[in-house]
Amino acid sequence: MKLYELQHRPGLESVTLVERQAPTAGPGQVLIQVSAWSLNYRDLLVAKGGYGAPPPAGRIPLSDGVGRVVEVGAGVTRVQVGDRVAGCFMQAWIAGEVPVEAPASALGGAVDGMLAEYVVLSEQGVVKVPAHLSDEEAACLPCAGVTAWHALVSVGRIKAGDTVLCLGTGGVSLIALAFAKMHGAKAIVTSSSEEKLAKAIELGADATVNYRSHPEWHKSVLELTDGRGADLVVEVGGSGTFDKSVASARLGGTVAMIGVITGVAGTVSTAAILRRNIRVQGIYVGSREMFEEMNRAIATNLLRLPIGRSFAFEAAPDAYQYLDGATHTGKVTLRR
Repeated sequence: MKLYELQHRPGLESVTLVERQAPTAGPGQVLIQVSAWSLNYRDLLVAKGGYGAPPPAGRIPLSDGVGRVVEVGAGVTRVQVGDRVAGCFMQAWIAGEVPVEAPASALGGAVDGMLAEYVVLSEQGVVKVPAHLSDEEAACLPCAGVTAWHALVSVGRIKAGDTVLCLGTGGVSLIALAFAKMHGAKAIVTSSSEEKLAKAIELGADATVNYRSHPEWHKSVLELTDGRGADLVVEVGGSGTFDKSVASARLGGTVAMIGVITGVAGTVSTAAILRRNIRVQGIYVGSREMFEEMNRAIATNLLRLPIGRSFAFEAAPDAYQYLDGATHTGKVTLRR
């Protein structure tokens, strides 16, 4: 089979197409013929050694992929041959609070990921995906989808009439926009691009803020909410946006800390968190239980997911470079 591996050198040039013997399913495992994949900012960090060190030579990247089960091992009962499934981001996080062993089971980082023609996973680490979604849409669910669901529903308890602030127009933010509208909430989206903000309006945003023309964008958010602030802020920026996210939240509101695009460390106005009674919740993707709950809601509402640009499997390095350029709107995907 063909697959991509990360060579033992940091940088996007480490993403290398190779061939290996196709795997087979052992007891409790399933063999998946993968047909679509999606990229996340985290995949750039893994390739660049952004987690402190390059991954082991030969690591298969990407957490997100979807395909058909073509073989099941002894004792498998959760899925059968022919089922269309996706892998869970953390293979060891099934339900409840995140267990200590979960990070060591993260696909495409701690363990081999999905960027291969065939992948073997534990039957406990896969979920069936909604039938109405295309393969590429379904491939956006394991990381970006579950992360957005965790932030808005599992933590944010978002409801009709609430206001959600989504920073940027990347995959997590636009899926969060879709989930906000699905729950009857209002959504405000920020970007430095008027073209991207226009796309957000097309996708259902109630209001937008250009943070380049309005550098004090948190004040714009307060104006748009009659001084109240957002009930939930989907914070994907990191240190460069965090304080303004706190200032954008209502008294007693929640900042869901998801991304680190502008930096992993910086000064934080702890007094503002205290004075505004803000809850700051770290969101590290989510459990299989969240994944399955999200899928039921997506299927019931026939929700579609925002695909920005799609590449062929053989052009995966180009997809990495495109994502790194930060010109995308929505998810960057691959297809067979």
